[in-house]
Amino acid sequence: MKISIWKNRLIVVFSTSLLLLAWYIGAKVLNIPVLLPSPKETLSSFLKIIKHPSFVENISVTLIRGGLSFLIIFSISTFLGLLSGFFPSVKSLLTPLLVICKATPVMAIILLAFIWFTSGTVPIFSAFLMGFPVMFVQVEEGVHHISKELDEMTKVYKFSRRTRFFHFHLPSMAPFLITGSKSTLSMIWKVIIAAEVLTVPTFGVGSKMSLAQINLETAQVISWTLIAIFLTAMSDLLFSFILAETTRYRKRKNLVRNEASV
Repeated sequence: MKISIWKNRLIVVFSTSLLLLAWYIGAKVLNIPVLLPSPKETLSSFLKIIKHPSFVENISVTLIRGGLSFLIIFSISTFLGLLSGFFPSVKSLLTPLLVICKATPVMAIILLAFIWFTSGTVPIFSAFLMGFPVMFVQVEEGVHHISKELDEMTKVYKFSRRTRFFHFHLPSMAPFLITGSKSTLSMIWKVIIAAEVLTVPTFGVGSKMSLAQINLETAQVISWTLIAIFLTAMSDLLFSFILAETTRYRKRKNLVRNEASV
């Protein structure tokens, strides 16, 4: 197992090295920094950005927007997803809204939101409309995967609704909640930064990308893009870790339960 893990890591390092080499060669052949700066020039720009006094504020504002959007989406989607899973009529009621959210282009939502709201609010509103269907579908799917036999058993033994929800329904849905959260947060970062690029609020990763593009500072655009990629990668790793730990916990719990029954 350890050999396989190290092998996969080496493949990732090799693939990354190939991409950097292709980038270096492309920059050398073009020799036009405005079109494609070299990795060295981009690294120099990246270091200048993170050393700038406003860096922390720009990152913090984007993180706050992303975090707030995620909390709103998670709360509303989980509540409505649970209702839709247990009551099909609620799903029918929400179907038109889900279709609209899924079918409307991201840019159209951002442009309309910019007419209705201030530039700082647009990213949050846009992220909600894009992320809501993703989380909603996962929660509803999680409800459908709850074992009906075990659910009936909890009713036979007259467990309270609170006990059934927190000790049976919620653990059964945990993988779907985590997977939905991971996918939703990945989308949130993209929508938030795209909205910041278009609306250019005072602070934000997307705002700095937009200003760098206007000034033809391509190295800065790539640097801010790498920062945006880092945010997405960190959120993916976080939820992957949580999902893995949840899976291990459930396996240990089932093992203990099986041993006790024997």
